[in-house]
Amino acid sequence: MYPEDPAAIVRRLTELRIEHRDLDAAIARLPTGPGCDELQLTRLKKRKLKLKDMIAYLENKLIPDLDA
Repeated sequence: MYPEDPAAIVRRLTELRIEHRDLDAAIARLPTGPGCDELQLTRLKKRKLKLKDMIAYLENKLIPDLDA
């Protein structure tokens, strides 16, 4: 799914972290209370969690496998 080139993985990680940070800011800007758009808020939070999982996956790919 993702390239094995460490430089490409690092570039993708940087892109995902920026998107994750931007989503965090967008979620913080959304108004809370009875008039807020709960569906949009839920979608943004799900996207943010998905990005977090992808970031963790790519970070693990950068860690070399060590034979025990």
